[in-house]
Amino acid sequence: MDSSEISLEAVSSISRIAAEDWDACANPASPPDTIGGLDKLASRDPAAVSCARSASRYNPFVSHAFLSALEESGSACARTGWGPRHLVARLRDTIVGIVPCYLKSHSRGEYVFDRGWADAFERAGGRYYPKLQVSVPFTPATGPRLLVRENADQERIRSVLANGLVALCELSEASSVHVTFAREAEWQHLAGHRFLQRTDQQFHWHNRGYQNFDDFLATLNSRHRKAIKRERRDAVANGITIHALTGSDITEEAWDAFFDFYMETGSRKWGRPYLTRTFFSLIGESMPEDVLLVMARRSGRWIAGAINFIGADTLFGRNWGAVEHHPFLHFEVCYYQAIDFAIARGLKTVEAGAQGEHKIARGYLPQNTYSAHYIADPGLRRAISDYLKRERAFVAEAARELTEAGPFRKTGDGET
Repeated sequence: MDSSEISLEAVSSISRIAAEDWDACANPASPPDTIGGLDKLASRDPAAVSCARSASRYNPFVSHAFLSALEESGSACARTGWGPRHLVARLRDTIVGIVPCYLKSHSRGEYVFDRGWADAFERAGGRYYPKLQVSVPFTPATGPRLLVRENADQERIRSVLANGLVALCELSEASSVHVTFAREAEWQHLAGHRFLQRTDQQFHWHNRGYQNFDDFLATLNSRHRKAIKRERRDAVANGITIHALTGSDITEEAWDAFFDFYMETGSRKWGRPYLTRTFFSLIGESMPEDVLLVMARRSGRWIAGAINFIGADTLFGRNWGAVEHHPFLHFEVCYYQAIDFAIARGLKTVEAGAQGEHKIARGYLPQNTYSAHYIADPGLRRAISDYLKRERAFVAEAARELTEAGPFRKTGDGET
């Protein structure tokens, strides 16, 4: 395929792209061609694949339904500083690649922090905003960013998309392009297109083939095992019941309650929560089977809750909130219920969102996250490149130390 055959366009709304075309690139129904070695998947027994979704690396956040809900609800739009500039690659009349991209006037809602870069550049007389952000707004979860249709030439189209981002940066008079929470293979690919490499860490739980929560507990040392049992018991000690809602079980009444939790917690933490009430109704209509809402109830009313999204092999924990605060309820609703659900569904991983070293004691261990950054100004690029070398070394050492201090039993420790 000659790259000159591929045309690129930046569109200002996801509504301009048909859902079937977007999702054919974002979540192909079967493993993609592995030309170039990107996104290689383990071979699968076809008899074990019960549906298209289980055969893919389905990620709910890059689906047309999720991103459309963000735009249609007014959560991610030009007014909020997230102006869509989705990059679309076409081969003749067929969309073969997409990048979810936004022209931004600030650095809020990203979870990969570059405010220090912006301040330094502007003190030196530069203009950092606007910038281009390749991500899922308000969502610190790893997923594909260079989306390519199944059976297309994966490596070449990714290269066209990467080069297209650099060209779009120039056309938009933006200072930079930031591809955040990318998959590691994309991170490596972008490094070959003048993108700087950055790492950070989150804390993820991994399913080692557990049959139930007690199986998981058996892998922990005695101190942490006892602590978790106590926390789970105390979390529901005041007449609290826990309810895991998916699909049609999530009513508008439940969404109303959860939105109250979200607003209460978000207002305290961020000053202005990002998501509108309409967003939750829209995802409830368009992707109800992808949502797990864990809700706590006491004395006949909802008092706390956490929203999760269900991928092919990962449960993604997102927002939490409460109007009553009880000891350990946060841990139960956000972490232990997520583990229970992942075990029951046979999911491999729980991603519990950004930050939080307190997750280690609950069995969530450090996991690298990856972002790639194209910086147009040569002086700023050199300064950031030097900084990122030091930062990557720090992140790697911190992960090693935190993993060593984890709650899991060590071989030969003699515990029972």
